[in-house]
Amino acid sequence: MSTATLLHSLFKYKAWANQELFAALQILDPATQHEQLHAAIRILNHIYVVDRIFAAHLQGTSHSYNNTNTPATPTLAALYQDVQESDQWYLDYVAQLNAIQLAETIEFTFIDAQLGRMSREEILAHIITHGGYHRGAVGRIMSQQGISAPRDIYTGFLHLSEPERRHHT
Repeated sequence: MSTATLLHSLFKYKAWANQELFAALQILDPATQHEQLHAAIRILNHIYVVDRIFAAHLQGTSHSYNNTNTPATPTLAALYQDVQESDQWYLDYVAQLNAIQLAETIEFTFIDAQLGRMSREEILAHIITHGGYHRGAVGRIMSQQGISAPRDIYTGFLHLSEPERRHHT
């Protein structure tokens, strides 16, 4: 499997995991579980903002963020719409990269004004691992409320999207 193929699969997994988590968050009651829902949205918004910051770095463009979260908290529905668009952007972006582009080093400035340098491949790996880490935090919030969080695991995604992988000969 090539790096490009693996990255495309991982970004499909990321989009699937986001879809599952946003659907599961509908269970939280905005009236009685407002604090927990707000905390979950803030975490998910942070993932989204970081995704968009690095998308700008990958494109060599500027972004309008001066923090890794926004001052205002979006609604769950509005954030989900934005996340879906961002997930699709990454899927489209990764699909057109070749090995030379993946290895290319990109210089950029972090939010804290420190200079950074990473390959496209490293940036894309960061997006995957960063999102997974924080989705886990949202899952913990749900668990503390007695709600089962979706199983956010790559093997689960692979076996759902390619059920033949579960069959042995």
